[in-house]
Amino acid sequence: TVFLSVLSALVAGEQAPDHFTVQFDTNLEGADPIVLDITRAWAPLGVDRFYALIKAQYYVDAAFFRVVPDFVVQWGIAADPAVTAQWDEPIEDDPVTQSNVQGTITFATAGPDTRTTQLFINYVDNSFLDDQGFAPFGTVTSGLDTAVAVDNPTPEDSGGVDQDKYSTLGNTWLLENYPDVTLIVNATLVE
Repeated sequence: TVFLSVLSALVAGEQAPDHFTVQFDTNLEGADPIVLDITRAWAPLGVDRFYALIKAQYYVDAAFFRVVPDFVVQWGIAADPAVTAQWDEPIEDDPVTQSNVQGTITFATAGPDTRTTQLFINYVDNSFLDDQGFAPFGTVTSGLDTAVAVDNPTPEDSGGVDQDKYSTLGNTWLLENYPDVTLIVNATLVE
């Protein structure tokens, strides 16, 4: 945790490249990685935060904690509650310059200027989210089938797992209560 704290402090203020690629490997057996093409011009503040999170390895061992079939898959709570707390400072919203079509990645929010670390991939065309301020910043270039195949930890509840418990108790609580949840085992910048 000390290492991640130092790393986080070093990368938090760094500007992201104009374009870059990120690969999420999951614990789904035989599944292809989820590969994302990220474009800073689409949402510069969000992309800078996402880039810092990837460089800090924030998403490693994080779970896809909310699956809403024919809508979105959501993740972005760190495996370690101390790391989640460290990144809990919200960033301002970016203007919406792209549409929430199938395969785009967007920060989740709890209202204006509340973006922190949580993300979602649009399973379908959710362009109705555009007017609600959800600013896509990249697209899935491969592995959308993997994103669709992640385990739904709460099939009877579209809200997903209890985010407060997951945030404060981390993967210890999550894996005890949802042993089949899909995890991100690696999140890397692809050169």
